[in-house]
Amino acid sequence: LGTREGCEDPSELVGAARRDLRRRFLDAEAGITGVNFAIAETGGFVVCTNEGNADLGTCLPPLHIACMGIEKVVPRTSDLAVLLRLLARSATGQAITSYSSHFHGPEPGRALHIVLLDNGRSALLGRPEVRDALACIRCGACMNTCPVFRRSGGHSYDAVIPGPIGSVLGPARDAARHASLPAACSQCGSCRDVCPVRIDLPRQILAQRHALSVGGHATRRKRFALGAASFAMRHPRVFASLGALARGLGARTPRPLLAALLPAWSRGRELPPLPRSSFRARWRRLRRGRG
Repeated sequence: LGTREGCEDPSELVGAARRDLRRRFLDAEAGITGVNFAIAETGGFVVCTNEGNADLGTCLPPLHIACMGIEKVVPRTSDLAVLLRLLARSATGQAITSYSSHFHGPEPGRALHIVLLDNGRSALLGRPEVRDALACIRCGACMNTCPVFRRSGGHSYDAVIPGPIGSVLGPARDAARHASLPAACSQCGSCRDVCPVRIDLPRQILAQRHALSVGGHATRRKRFALGAASFAMRHPRVFASLGALARGLGARTPRPLLAALLPAWSRGRELPPLPRSSFRARWRRLRRGRG
């Protein structure tokens, strides 16, 4: 981009990016956006951003292509006002998104195409136990509170929409590819508590686990592992013995070797330190100390 080598000045780097990107926006023959909400009452739709790139991408090129899921339609403009406030507050804590751009047709001499996507949504609608997932407004509150998502990161889900809501929507679109996502849930219920549209995500994730298992998407190795875990958790002495064995082996195994045994996890993050003793052992010592 023509910046000097080793440059770390934010203003200079942003200026270089702006010059390069502005030329790309001006030269583009089409701009593609998503759709946050579409209004049946008016036929218009809204795109929400905090950077303004969507405005450049739709106003400069002669063609605007808007892609939207079929669940994005709301009945009236009055419904839109509620959802716009709800989206910003639940996503980033803002009073309103910086840019809420309304579109009601193409400018004179330009073209607008709206692409309606199903991608498994109709099938989801036909399943009462998970159909409420279609009420999602994509605020990301469930991801921000999910302990699994916060520790593992979005890329570990290998899906367009990660986190708790992605664990429901992903398998609905491609069960074979995303069968593992519902397993990435501790059933803590935090996502249900923060969801602004009150989607019962823990219950839906359990429903997806069941459907995927019945559908033959659980491998033999996974069924064996879950059976072994179930046995250990139902027998406290077995669970305690396995925990002690794992801590002992982990303490003696070099960290690079542990990382090599867990390549998918250690590729982008450090392994957490292993505890020296179990919670039960610490609790026994605490009780003895108090007499």
